Amino acid sequence: DELLQRVAQPLEEAKCKDTGRAYLLCDYNRDGDSHRSPWSNKYDPPIDDGFVPSEKLRRLEVEANTLFDCYRELYFEGGTSSVYLWELDGDDFAGCFLIKKKVSGHEFVTEGCWDSIHVVEVNLEDNGKAANYKLTTTVILTMDVQKESVGDTNLSGTLTRTAEKRSVIDAEHTHMHNMGTLIEDTETDIRVNMDALYIQKTREVVNNIRSPQTGPSQGAAFTASLNEAVKRHAR
Repeated sequence: DELLQRVAQPLEEAKCKDTGRAYLLCDYNRDGDSHRSPWSNKYDPPIDDGFVPSEKLRRLEVEANTLFDCYRELYFEGGTSSVYLWELDGDDFAGCFLIKKKVSGHEFVTEGCWDSIHVVEVNLEDNGKAANYKLTTTVILTMDVQKESVGDTNLSGTLTRTAEKRSVIDAEHTHMHNMGTLIEDTETDIRVNMDALYIQKTREVVNNIRSPQTGPSQGAAFTASLNEAVKRHAR
């Protein structure tokens, strides 16, 4: 549960000094005031005793970053992704999979940002032949709309989903396969439901506050009487 209490913060971005590649900042790659790049495995600003994963877990982290980068490009066609892994008790481990995608200058959205934060806890079972995967996915969505018909509007929200599954571990069902499918399914579900949960609900709330109709049936007569009252007052 402690792992899942830090996920609802918008992501910030930095550039790896060794590789020039962008990476995302979060609590899971921070040590003091420094952050570890997933590309170079080094901290910026440099520190002597910063946490780094074991050699075995680092190999899995490198693989995860390569695959998640392909996932990001396939689904988001841009943006930045980062993956960070760390050890838990015994052979168990956890990981944080991050995506940030900014948009601007669209027809309906002047500025917008999608932050995906996936935290996975992996508990091995049956002497390493299976594992239980516990996922918490948080999506932070921000949209600024500037149109004459609606004025200046901001729509922001956070949606969190949890999922859990047990899977065997073999040549086909590797950790990356098992975690990847769980993340993909959960994020797809959020993307599909985001419109109904946020956009449609916001429209319903606004319509309840102010009817989209032209007004009540007596509106024209009422307006005419107001106009006549103003004319009399001006005389």
